[in-house]
Amino acid sequence: MAGVLRGIAGAIFFLGYPFLVYQGMEKGMVWFAPLLISSVYLYQGFKSQDNRSRINKIAVAVVLLVGAIFFQSITAKLLPFAIQLMLMHFFGRTLFKGPPLVERFVRMEFSEIPPGIAEYCRQLTWLWTGFFAFNAIMCVILAFWAPNSWWAIYNGILIFVLTGLLMVGEYIWRHFKFPDLDIPSPRSSAKNMIINGRKIWLDVQNN
Repeated sequence: MAGVLRGIAGAIFFLGYPFLVYQGMEKGMVWFAPLLISSVYLYQGFKSQDNRSRINKIAVAVVLLVGAIFFQSITAKLLPFAIQLMLMHFFGRTLFKGPPLVERFVRMEFSEIPPGIAEYCRQLTWLWTGFFAFNAIMCVILAFWAPNSWWAIYNGILIFVLTGLLMVGEYIWRHFKFPDLDIPSPRSSAKNMIINGRKIWLDVQNN
């Protein structure tokens, strides 16, 4: 139960982060967001039993703490860039090590992958990798050269709209490309990602 509550709290914070930062910039408290995240990483670092994980988390905490003190606005605004870059790397590395990420999820729903699906999964993984790369570039451009309101709108609204459009568009296209395939419902696919997401994340990280 505690893990579920932490997950919900983390999702709420993630979704509201751009507007929290925007309000912080407007009220002179933009340091609060990176300081809060730094505290979380520091806590996780000291709590971790793995030396590599402990060092990485403490290093991130120190970088965020320095940014919260000396480079408040830009540190807060570049965190979404770091997230998009991490997602790009997460998807992209599976194109060269092991099955592509999309294929890993598909294998959780199909006992045997029908012909043509593996190649499609690779293409789709490339698409998501490029999408996150595009978002990362946009995050940097908006962080340095756009009004704060544009940055907040893109990171707080447009990224999620674009993600939703890509998911819906791919789901519709999937039916045209594989008309004879028994395609799982969006609800089933979402359940699959929730249940197996952590396992696949750890598998990719350990490869």
